Amino acid sequence: MTWTSSMSSGYSSLEEEESEEFFFTARTSFFRRPPGKTRAAPQDVQKEREPHVYLSKEEVKEKIESYNSSVTDKLKMTLNTNGIYTGFIKVQMELCRPITVQSSQSQGRCAHSNNETAFYLPDGCVNTLHISSTNTVREVIEALLKKFFVADNPAKFALYKRCHKEDQVYTCKLSDREHPLYLRLVAGPRTEMLSFVLREHETGEVMWEAFSIPELQNFLRILDKEENEQLQILKKRYAAYRDKLEEALGGVWKPG
Repeated sequence: MTWTSSMSSGYSSLEEEESEEFFFTARTSFFRRPPGKTRAAPQDVQKEREPHVYLSKEEVKEKIESYNSSVTDKLKMTLNTNGIYTGFIKVQMELCRPITVQSSQSQGRCAHSNNETAFYLPDGCVNTLHISSTNTVREVIEALLKKFFVADNPAKFALYKRCHKEDQVYTCKLSDREHPLYLRLVAGPRTEMLSFVLREHETGEVMWEAFSIPELQNFLRILDKEENEQLQILKKRYAAYRDKLEEALGGVWKPG
């Protein structure tokens, strides 16, 4: 399985240990979602899971040939002699909460005392994975997190498929055992027909017991930071009001 994380094109292999690692930092906020992180719920409709249709080797071969003839970005599929095929999928990252990242020697400059830190992924972050037809949804999620040294439990995340139909956007949570590359092959290369999205599980209330001690400590640091920021804003605001009131009072009581 190979990997790309980009705002543009290109990918790197998971097997290439010398490949450069990088992270995107952003302001962490505990209560408010960062700009652009809101989801269009009214148009994001859950769609019933479609039944899996098993294809014969000849049908797979025909579909791959048809798929490759329609590809415009050179991300083609390859059929191996053993019947397993490989190809690319793109995953849109739609994470509302910061991810907890483990530091390493190459990231020592951004680590703090417990060797973990929190990041928001940037808006529009798309990752391209080179996978095989045997790779499952769970393996794709684990690969996405492992590449960025994300310490969060993979069970906190889910992979969704998104498709457009009749001016509506439909999403469906994929089970851990489904095979994303098969779905990509059946739908064709157009992302308008099918795209993949990584999200946190929709659990409603926050399940604090699912977080580790370092993660909870991270949240407390974020709360303290935001509390101090809001306190300073309030102090400046009321100081400005006080100055204006004193100025107005001075004008009223000024001897004539």
